[in-house]
Amino acid sequence: MDNVLEFIQKRRSIRQYQKGAEVSDAQVETLLRAAMSAPSAGNQQAWAFIVVRDRARLEAVMTVHPYASMLGTATLAIVVCGDLSSQQYPGYWVQDCAAATQNLLLAAANLGLGACWCGVHPRPEREEGCRKLFSLPEHVVPFAVIAVGVPAEQKAPADYYDAARIHHETW
Repeated sequence: MDNVLEFIQKRRSIRQYQKGAEVSDAQVETLLRAAMSAPSAGNQQAWAFIVVRDRARLEAVMTVHPYASMLGTATLAIVVCGDLSSQQYPGYWVQDCAAATQNLLLAAANLGLGACWCGVHPRPEREEGCRKLFSLPEHVVPFAVIAVGVPAEQKAPADYYDAARIHHETW
């Protein structure tokens, strides 16, 4: 797409997916390559990803995350995790994972897929639920669960620009 702003505004959180419509392994690899192309503090790349296709596990996520009901129709989820053992700059893993998540969401939109970011960190109860569900080692923190599938809904582009939120030089 020639206009990057137009493309970014077309990316929307999709919560309804076509049941049974598959996301290919090649598409998943593209999503993960996009995620791992994100900037990270000192290039530490303190992230790790879990690809979840198992229907029972997707449904189990809905029991530990109160806002993940879209996984009921999603083909898969990608769990974005911070790997604290890879940190060179403590605490920046959160920003690294956020940038990776945004890249993944944009790549999904570019592939014609729908995706929705379900935040896990910093909610201790969500972190603990995901930690148990995915058998995460102690040094890995679940950051987000991204629902992915073939969209069953279309949303108009969103322009949330608000000049009142902009300050120049000082507050």
